[in-house]
Amino acid sequence: MTLAPANAGQPLDADDFDAQDAELDALREHDDEIPQWEFCEGFLAALVCARRAIEPDEYWPVLLGETFKPMAHMEFVLRWKRRWAEIATALDTAVETLDDDSTYQPEVLDTLGAVLALPGEERGETEMATLPSFAQVWAIGFMYAVETWPEDWQPPRDADAALMLDGALGAIVALAEDDKGKPEVSMFAEDGPPSVSQQRLDDFGAAIWAVYDLRQLWKSLGPRVQAVRKEPEPGRNDPCHCGSGKKFKKCHGAGQA
Repeated sequence: MTLAPANAGQPLDADDFDAQDAELDALREHDDEIPQWEFCEGFLAALVCARRAIEPDEYWPVLLGETFKPMAHMEFVLRWKRRWAEIATALDTAVETLDDDSTYQPEVLDTLGAVLALPGEERGETEMATLPSFAQVWAIGFMYAVETWPEDWQPPRDADAALMLDGALGAIVALAEDDKGKPEVSMFAEDGPPSVSQQRLDDFGAAIWAVYDLRQLWKSLGPRVQAVRKEPEPGRNDPCHCGSGKKFKKCHGAGQA
């Protein structure tokens, strides 16, 4: 019998997220296209919200490359599953405000804020304009999953549901853009140099609510129903499909009006 880890089912803490980052750093030594955890966090949120259950053998190669072997990185996978359960539980819990302790809070970075908080000599030649905006990488990761499985994100027939889908995805796309507003606060440190605009914070909040909408939308509609396409029957004077060489009407079609 395989025993579950002692922390199974527990939310990820700071040490867990650091461990995920360390695993990704190690993978990046052999593949420089391995993403940051913030990207993975957005990708994971999209999987939790998707209309159908996308299986690990589908999403691991997309996210971490064809050479990624889950069995060789079981600690990473177990923490991934814990985070999946944590996000799903949060999105299925009714909350009134984003300040609620039960609200889904994406694990995102204020990279610009972190760099600005460094002493000038430690910043080196960092080009501030090239740094990702607050929560931008998360939104890009989310949309990467959406774009990878577009058939699962097709607008539903119901006009109101389609409008909800469009609005929710639009809110996440907005967060995938650069923060062009005036920096007013730091999300890295309370007393840090301003690095994030108020508009960005508003967009971040809208994106979180959008994730709730997407989770509830697809749960209420259920998986897409695939239409069954019936193969056209041969004409009565066509050769029979069984390969007998007889006309259909003289073989399998015999007795049909």
